[in-house]
Parts: sequence; C-alpha cells; structure tokens
Amino acid sequence: MKIGILQTGEAHESLRDRHGDYPDMFETLLAGHGFTFARWRVMDMAFPDSVRDCDGWLITGSKFGVYEGHPFIAPLERFIRDAFAAGVPVAGVCFGHQIMAQALGGKVEKFSGGWSTGPTEYDFGGQTLRLNAWHQDQVTALPPGAEPIATSPFCRYAGLAYGVNGLSVQPHPEFDDAFTAGLIEKRGRGVVPDALLAEAAARLGQRPPDSGPVADRIARFFLAANQAAAQPVK
Repeated sequence: MKIGILQTGEAHESLRDRHGDYPDMFETLLAGHGFTFARWRVMDMAFPDSVRDCDGWLITGSKFGVYEGHPFIAPLERFIRDAFAAGVPVAGVCFGHQIMAQALGGKVEKFSGGWSTGPTEYDFGGQTLRLNAWHQDQVTALPPGAEPIATSPFCRYAGLAYGVNGLSVQPHPEFDDAFTAGLIEKRGRGVVPDALLAEAAARLGQRPPDSGPVADRIARFFLAANQAAAQPVK
C-alpha cells in the first residue's frame, strides 16, 4: 500500500541532520506495516496530480495556522474533500488534524488557554497514552460526521475519526523526546512562555512516548480502508 505524505512544514534546520524532516519521522513511525511512501511538499505548492496517485494520504504538522492565508491552504482543503469523495483515506497529525477538520466544516482557533508542549497524557477511549504535544491552535467545533477518539483536559478534540475516510490526532506520535527537546530550544524560546517550556523539559525522559499504539492505529486505519476499497461492489 502506497502512502503519500503531504508535507505542510519542515523541521528546524538545526534538527534535521540528527532527526530527519517530518516525512522521515512518519516513515520511521509507520515502518514495519508494509507501506511504501511518496512525498509532496505541498507548502511549496507541489501537489499530486490526483487523489488516486496513492492508496492513502498523510498530512504532516506545520508551524503555520490553518486559518492563515498561505497559498497552499485552500488547494489542500480541496484535495482533502476530493479524497473523501473518492474514498481514498486521509490521516492527519497536528496541522493535518486541524486542516482536515476545517476543510470538512469544523472550526480551528488559536486556543485562549495557551500552549500545550511536551509529554502530555491523552485518553484514547479509556486507554491513557503519553505523547508529545506542540500546539496552541486546536479544533474547537467538530465537522459533520467526525467522532472524537481522544481527549485531554487541555484539548477536547485531540483525535477524530471520520468512518473509513479519515483519522487524525492533535499530538505528535512521530516526535520522540530528543526531538521535542530540540523544539523547546530552537522554536520555543521567545514564543512559548518560559515556565511552560521548563515544565515540558522536566517531563522529558521520564518514559518513552506511547507512539507505538498510535502508529498501529494509523496503520490499521489505512489497511482497513484499502481492504474495504478492494471489496467488489454488490
């Protein structure tokens, strides 16, 4: 199964040599599930020719806001809607989570409660998972047909499912603690309040993030959607 990674942002240049860029992290996260991958830098207006160029799509995180007027935002929203209409599955993380919701009729805002950074606990339907967060924006109103699958006290809609068509999460299963420590130093200083950064840094290294269960869930979503698409129409 071929997964197309739609890159909407990039890792800080000082972190790429050690950690790779966002598509590298997602390929590592989903390794072992039999996927092949292709990449498009949609933030540079490099889009696939068709939603059927891959068997599924994954939208990365980004420093941009989905409500900002960047040239790639509207075409990406159309691509998401077209993929849903064609029955091609779409997954999203952080910015990807938010733009899927916005494209499909939900609302995303800069949260008045501030930032969520570093290791954070989320309730995935009764299973508590610790994942790295890095966001201020969040989904504040659900699009039609979306079902919450994860929440936290800070982020009500931390994960959404759209039947067989879509799956998205606000936290970053692709970020390990070392990369998050780099984010704190390279992108957090002067943007996120120092007290929040200190609290996030203190939680790093206590135990590894629970990335595996989320990676497995994303993989099962893609595989199930692909299997459903392969079933003959009766």
